[in-house]
Amino acid sequence: MTDKVAFIGIGRMGGPMAKHLVAAGHEVAVFDIDRKKVEIFVADHGARHATSAADAAENAVYVATCVGGDTESLEVTQGEAGAFRTLAPDAVFVDHNTMTAQAAEETAEAAGAQGIHYLDAPVSGAEELANAGELAVMIGGSKDGMAKAKPFLDAYAKTVEHIGPSGHGQLTKMVNQILISANMQGLAEGVVFARETGLDLDKAFSLLSKGSAQSWWFDHRIQRMIDAELDPVDGGIDSLMEHLGLCLNEARRFGVALPITAMIAQFNTAVHARGKGTWESPALMTLWDKRYDSSE
Repeated sequence: MTDKVAFIGIGRMGGPMAKHLVAAGHEVAVFDIDRKKVEIFVADHGARHATSAADAAENAVYVATCVGGDTESLEVTQGEAGAFRTLAPDAVFVDHNTMTAQAAEETAEAAGAQGIHYLDAPVSGAEELANAGELAVMIGGSKDGMAKAKPFLDAYAKTVEHIGPSGHGQLTKMVNQILISANMQGLAEGVVFARETGLDLDKAFSLLSKGSAQSWWFDHRIQRMIDAELDPVDGGIDSLMEHLGLCLNEARRFGVALPITAMIAQFNTAVHARGKGTWESPALMTLWDKRYDSSE
């Protein structure tokens, strides 16, 4: 038996996630503020073209969204045409947006007042993992909500973990971004150092990939960094810059010092200021790699 589900926000991450829900046999409604994206998705996958978040959520037992941060999440949940206006009690709303823990807590409270299960559920994994249906999802919210969401999440996630109460999914994603940013900084410095000292980059990094320096980002980005063939439209720099800002703001709320994260956030801001905010996150290396003209 198929279930009526909805996906709001079908961009580079949300699109593949919604596609996996269709492939799993669910009756899927999709909505995005970019109407063209919806038209293409519907033509390719046969989903229903919803005219708003509220329209998408009507009669759905599961609604997921991947649209942005606090403002965007508020709009698609509690806005004039938000999903909470039509979502039936006991349905589950899974918020894959990366936002503040405080916003997640407040949205969960509003959902609870209407009998809706709300989960803050940011994801870890780049576009490749979204396409493969192998994302990692960190869940904040009730265990009952998690149990209801799990069969749907399994359509596009490899790992789903209930972390704790509302907001804890977002806090875990912040830890993820802190770790990623440090990894990216190390890769950028390592490539520049290896090149400037005359090492054979292919040989050196092939060897290093087999030791303790190995990581997902090493495996999937190091060759483009070696070849200076970075993706200029991935948007990773601006995304990471925004996410590190969330980390630093939350750290201040809890009185936690993040000195290295703060420094790396400044480096990402510098890359953005040089006109490379739309580049993928390894573009951090362009600050020091002489193959890139800093005046570009």
